[in-house]
Amino acid sequence: MAKNNEDLDVEELNVENSSLEESNTDKSEIEDLDEKESSVNNDTEVSEVSDSEDEVDEKKDEDKENDKVNPVSVVIEIAIYIVIFIFCIKIVPEYILQRTVVDGDSMLNNYYNNDSLFVEKVSKHFSDPDRFDVIVFYPHPEQNDDYYIKRVIGLPGETIQISDGKIYINGKVLEEDYGKNEITYEGIAADPVELGEDEFFVLGDNRKISMDSRYTEVGVVKKKNIGGVVIFRIYPFNRFGKIK
Repeated sequence: MAKNNEDLDVEELNVENSSLEESNTDKSEIEDLDEKESSVNNDTEVSEVSDSEDEVDEKKDEDKENDKVNPVSVVIEIAIYIVIFIFCIKIVPEYILQRTVVDGDSMLNNYYNNDSLFVEKVSKHFSDPDRFDVIVFYPHPEQNDDYYIKRVIGLPGETIQISDGKIYINGKVLEEDYGKNEITYEGIAADPVELGEDEFFVLGDNRKISMDSRYTEVGVVKKKNIGGVVIFRIYPFNRFGKIK
């Protein structure tokens, strides 16, 4: 019986040793797996860092390419600036909008000497100035570039006459309050003046001193000699605003 017990104890020890060996083998395998996973993770991180560095390098290369000056683009940009410059200094004042300065007192009390005005030059190509519009015109364009600033009183096709300080349009008194003072000189309008289809009769607001359509030196104004209509006063600033 004692011998059998010893055999059993030996067998039990062998089983335990076998279990321990298996356990150690499992641990070893687990450790190997952990090492492999760690290696894979490290490789992945290195790959990601490498990819990120490649992207940064590509971005830098793209920025360098973008920083390069394209000669064609430079030429086009310069050409655009030249066109804009020519448009502003030539086309705009010639055909669209021009700054004009009042010279003298013939338009008192509405416009003063050295007032700076904007003259609109587009509408004249599509319509006639209205009565009481203030216009810029050239009385003698064939001789010089001197321009006058006056108020439109008579329109094409009308008959104008001045009598006893009053203005008559087609035989009826014109009601207006632009004149600084009463008209004392009728000039050519002492007799009826018939306006042609392209003619206007103009007066200065300061009727005593204004050189206007009453004088033969100016006479009636042809539409082709009208430069534009005054629309805005830009100086002095205390009278800045739309023209009445």
